[in-house]
Amino acid sequence: MKILVAHNRYQGRGGEDVVFEAEVDLLRGAGHSVETLTVCNEAINSLAARIATTLSIADNAEGKRAMAKAIDRFRPDIVHVHNFFPLLSPAVFDVCRQQQVPAVVTLHNYRSICTGGMLLRDGRICHKCLDRGHLWGAVHRCYRGSLPGSLASACMIAQHQRRGTWTRPGLRLIALTQFARTVFTQAGFDVGRIDVKPNFMADPGAPDPATPRAGLLYVGRLSREKGVGVLLDAVAGTSVPLRIVGEGPERVALEARASANVRFLGALSRAEVLREMASARALVVPSLWYEGFPMVVVEAFAQQTPVIASEIGGLAEVVSAGKTGALVPPGDAAALRQRIAQLLGAPDLATAWGQAARTAFLERYAPDENLRLLEAIYARAAAG
Repeated sequence: MKILVAHNRYQGRGGEDVVFEAEVDLLRGAGHSVETLTVCNEAINSLAARIATTLSIADNAEGKRAMAKAIDRFRPDIVHVHNFFPLLSPAVFDVCRQQQVPAVVTLHNYRSICTGGMLLRDGRICHKCLDRGHLWGAVHRCYRGSLPGSLASACMIAQHQRRGTWTRPGLRLIALTQFARTVFTQAGFDVGRIDVKPNFMADPGAPDPATPRAGLLYVGRLSREKGVGVLLDAVAGTSVPLRIVGEGPERVALEARASANVRFLGALSRAEVLREMASARALVVPSLWYEGFPMVVVEAFAQQTPVIASEIGGLAEVVSAGKTGALVPPGDAAALRQRIAQLLGAPDLATAWGQAARTAFLERYAPDENLRLLEAIYARAAAG
């Protein structure tokens, strides 16, 4: 097939960027002809650019022109969009429809139904916009605390729901978990057009069994919704070593409250992250929001590392309690402390969970199965 893959990159590299690149490589490796259309939020580097972007979130003329030119030049059989926000905008799907090219969009987050993109407000899960109208997102300034930005985002959601952007023939949607599929269906999306396909990664190979494992590891953005503060509370007053990999707006505050057994390693390369995972007794994912499908879980499974995660959203699907890791109520530091003690106090249990995690990776999250799922989704999109 000839496949045009489009993606709006973030200013800071994240999981969606990794998935975009991995899927492009996967498709090319399978013999498909793939072209990419990328824009980057680093272009929003002035007040004028921020104002212009805010005003065009729902219907970005430059994004539509870029899509039209790419389709005219490449004549793809299918267009696959990862992140469209904010420089492409959902209006690129109008271009696909006008050009009679079937399209697929991966719903990495909840941007198409939630002003803040995470169904989270004040550190707690919030469905207020879904239940009572999207203008509540503007009232609460859910997009970065900005009234203009929140109003623009809320209007984008409402406008494209009215236009039927997400329910028109010729568009299929990829949810990363069954949980996410249910949420989007409850928000009014057509369940028959939503396929479930998890993220994946190339197999880095099984870790060296001689590598000693010790302590806990957190990998991810240091921001409030990730629940790192809960993790710090869980290990406070203990001797459990905790290594924290990542950067974010909360780093200074988190370092100030961390106990002596916590080390902040900053941003590391992917190879360095995998080495850290191979030497950790467990990865902890203490998220307070639903998450999409954290690549760090797939990476941990590949490295035979069990995962202790919040029992929230899709995480409860990916981590099998008592088999590949443990689940705890989100925000409950006492419960997290208890699960950590259980796992670290039973090395044989941790080893068994790690082996099961590696098996789960090979069965569900390795490239071959993901390619099969992706090609089947493209075929359904092409068939209408």
